[in-house]
Amino acid sequence: MKQLPGLSDIRAAAERISPYVHRTPILTCRGIDGIVDAHLYFKCENFQKVGAFKFRGATNAVFSLSAAEISRGVATHSSGNHAAALALAARNRGAKAYVVMPRTSPQVKKDAVAGYGAEIIYCEPTLQSRESTLAEIVEKTGATFIHPYNDERIIAGAGTAGLELIEEIPDLDIVMTPVGGGGLLSGTSISVKELSPQTLVIAAEPEGADDAYRSLKEGRIIPSVNPKTIADGLLTSLGDKTFAIIRNRVDRIVKVSDNAIIAAMRLIWERMKILVEPSAAVTLGALLEKRFDHAEKRIGIIVSGGNVDLNHLPWL
Repeated sequence: MKQLPGLSDIRAAAERISPYVHRTPILTCRGIDGIVDAHLYFKCENFQKVGAFKFRGATNAVFSLSAAEISRGVATHSSGNHAAALALAARNRGAKAYVVMPRTSPQVKKDAVAGYGAEIIYCEPTLQSRESTLAEIVEKTGATFIHPYNDERIIAGAGTAGLELIEEIPDLDIVMTPVGGGGLLSGTSISVKELSPQTLVIAAEPEGADDAYRSLKEGRIIPSVNPKTIADGLLTSLGDKTFAIIRNRVDRIVKVSDNAIIAAMRLIWERMKILVEPSAAVTLGALLEKRFDHAEKRIGIIVSGGNVDLNHLPWL
């Protein structure tokens, strides 16, 4: 699949991954609706396997590979949800996964990736070290590199969450996702704009990591440099594939303060009794800070994940 993915690719991905992924629930909360003066529908990818939407794209990528390709395994560099997602997807296909992780990664993440059966190769906590270590692994093993977000198969897989949301809750005024590398946002924007063209697609991004906001404004990719935010899943820069889709299909990106992200995360925990990570709370944070006009609107929110270190909660 060389060209950018479309709705047919997302539908094919939905069929391909359906035996392996959860069709996650869509929850509502009158209490939060009252606080933000809108009607919210939370698509709970925090209930997905590995605790994040990333499992959709990883599964689609792994099960798209030929028998010859998969026999040599898959490889990536990641310290987060993509690492665990790829490890489990590979295990489900009986394949080997090689994951390059910074040695400084949280122990809980190392344990999760190892628990899914991946071989972990540690590197220094720099992008250069991650990429050079990965290149060595790929050269040595012949494994297929699966990028965390800038990959047509990953984007199509991520887009299945938006597909399910629109199928179940039609006539939404707005659909919101967080944005880091742009895999979830670009995939979601394809599903939404193809199936419900009048629905706005709005992404939320931390103020301290606002490269996507600036990139959309300037019409070119502005890399993320020294991002500082509690939302550790939203630190990466957009890729050329994700940006091309976002430029054409996303209506707006808004910035959110870390204080609002923490407040939103706590609000979801307290009112909905569900566990979300800071990166997943950035969307509700935008509504709490009134970053755009949303009064009385029907808003679908893709809750991207729920992987939190319970020993380091941001309000403690």
